[in-house]
Amino acid sequence: MLQNIVSKIRLPWLFFTLAVAAILLNLSHWQYERSIEKKIREQKISQYQQQQPASVVKVQQLMADDFDVNDLPMQVTGHFDNEHAYLLDNQTLEGRVGYRVLKVLVSENVRVLVNLGWVAAPKYRDQLPKIDAIDGQHTIRGHIRIIEQNITLANETQHNQWPMRIQQIDLDKISSLIGQKLLPFVLYLDKKEVLGYQKNWQPIVMPWQKHQAYAVQWFALAIAWLSLMCWAAFRHNNKKR
Repeated sequence: MLQNIVSKIRLPWLFFTLAVAAILLNLSHWQYERSIEKKIREQKISQYQQQQPASVVKVQQLMADDFDVNDLPMQVTGHFDNEHAYLLDNQTLEGRVGYRVLKVLVSENVRVLVNLGWVAAPKYRDQLPKIDAIDGQHTIRGHIRIIEQNITLANETQHNQWPMRIQQIDLDKISSLIGQKLLPFVLYLDKKEVLGYQKNWQPIVMPWQKHQAYAVQWFALAIAWLSLMCWAAFRHNNKKR
């Protein structure tokens, strides 16, 4: 009977120990998987940098074949829709608050949203930066970014004021605003392009090495936790004796 009581006391302790260890190991595994994903992406970006940019037609063909075009360099010729400019809110550069400026480039039968770069925000929230028109035909280069999350534009859309402040990029919403279908990605203007504003693009914010280091840390914590609990159990049993 005494043995049963001891077992009942130890079982919750055992489950708790294993549960915490499982959480730590899962975190380690998740960080390890992220490091692999980031490493593959970095290698892909490095390969793309050695290639000539793809045309719009080529990109559309690749997408039709279910090819992942994220980070792919692209070149396109067209003119900008100067009537509609979008200001992506809450963008910082060197500690300063500002916006990312986006405009639609009209190219023959397609429309693509282009990220032109960062501009500083005015002193007061009810003021917006002045966005200059980009006149004439332009051939621009950039890299493709697939938008992973679409969130409805903020209430500014109800006022129909331009430039329009937005909280997230919603390509479907922007398409409905201009009455034209957009390509399903954003083209981030190449840093070498004269057009646009400050281009502080970072395709990968956290390198794969850092994810790998976090994976090792979580794994080490799991080992340390199990070692600590084993030591505590051993000490508890010795005191019982």
